Amino acid sequence: MTVLHHRVPPGQVRDAIVKYLKYRAKPMLVTEIEAGVCSELGCRISPSSVRSYLALNTPGLFERRERGQYSLACEPQLTQRDSIAFSEFAYGKATLYKGDCLQWLAQQKSSSLHAVLTDPPYGLVEYSKPEQRKLREGRGGVWRIPPSFDGHKRSPLPRFTVLDADDLSRLREFFGRWARVLLPVLVPGANVVVASNPLLSHLVSMELSNAGFERRGELVRLVMTMRGGDRPKNAHTEFSGVTVMPRSMWEPWLVFRKPLEGRVQDNLRRWRTGGFRRPSLQRPFGDVIASSPTHKRERTLAPHPSLKPQAFLRQVARAMLPLGDGVVLDPFAGSGSTLAACEHVGYQSVGVECDSAYFNLAKQGIPHLARLEIHDGSLYSQD
Repeated sequence: MTVLHHRVPPGQVRDAIVKYLKYRAKPMLVTEIEAGVCSELGCRISPSSVRSYLALNTPGLFERRERGQYSLACEPQLTQRDSIAFSEFAYGKATLYKGDCLQWLAQQKSSSLHAVLTDPPYGLVEYSKPEQRKLREGRGGVWRIPPSFDGHKRSPLPRFTVLDADDLSRLREFFGRWARVLLPVLVPGANVVVASNPLLSHLVSMELSNAGFERRGELVRLVMTMRGGDRPKNAHTEFSGVTVMPRSMWEPWLVFRKPLEGRVQDNLRRWRTGGFRRPSLQRPFGDVIASSPTHKRERTLAPHPSLKPQAFLRQVARAMLPLGDGVVLDPFAGSGSTLAACEHVGYQSVGVECDSAYFNLAKQGIPHLARLEIHDGSLYSQD
């Protein structure tokens, strides 16, 4: 059978190679690069075109590694000799590292982690150093600091409606690279559950799918927030009957999975992954979870602006490992609430946090959050 190859302007082939390698933490084989370029351009490209560009632009743009592997020359890769050392904190079965999660993931062994449960900085801008400084000084910036309501002080919320086209492009680029670095580190069948936002979840979801993860739906966290529902700014009297956007009453958590090896039962037997753990023998794990805003006592123990409640996190954390075996990763650990939830349900966990203040906060918060007794009827029942 004859395979038709499309003629593509040489510059597009080069740009597709650069974009593909930019998202990789390690050098890639030529055959992998060819497949990535075809996926990026949406058509079949002659392998000779890719090979020619790699050869002609080395060592200027690309760098040839051992065994015919290539990387971007401008992004030196980590080796065993120059691997980065990370500060470490351990409590029970939880281990927290301080550093960049992309660098940390690049140093991990293939098929070494069994699940990911994380609440990432899905706007990215809000966790930049300037915006964090404004938040900590109470000046807001991109963060909306809601007024007290019914005697309760609300947590700050990032204003994702202010993100411009460049911000959104950087968001996609970051999550694309993160997903591609993450994929080889996970075992087949590993669940990946990522907190998101209705305004941005489609962008994050697209990058996870493009990296090779299988979309498995969404978890719906039913919770009333202060986001949305406002009248037009500076015209609230004139348009008193108008809501600019629906008041948010739910939060999407994207559900993905690394492709299985064989059938589900085969994957469960070999890798102990491939599904979710049931809350009980009579009840399956569901995709709608009622939740309250994070309680004041938890925010006092771990005052992070995006802290999620333990009552919710413990339910999801327990479900992540279908047979109760393995290691759960939170690459954006924040205050360590996911690690605390895993510790509470008896799972081994590992987290990575790049912000020094939040790393120190997590060191204090993980033990307290893990030991916190919560009397909530929505929590799982033991089998």
